[in-house]
Amino acid sequence: MNTLKNRVQLIGHLGNDPEVKTFDGGKTVANFSMATSDYYKNSNGEKVTETQW
Repeated sequence: MNTLKNRVQLIGHLGNDPEVKTFDGGKTVANFSMATSDYYKNSNGEKVTETQW
């Protein structure tokens, strides 16, 4: 059987500590909320921040 591994790099801010669960089969899963922010200048030249959760 082939073993596939994926790698993901997430860049942002955690909303709280990750919730880690280990299941009977030995698999581990982590759940977390993460926010990213984007910056731009509006038509008046003012810096605007938008945060996505």
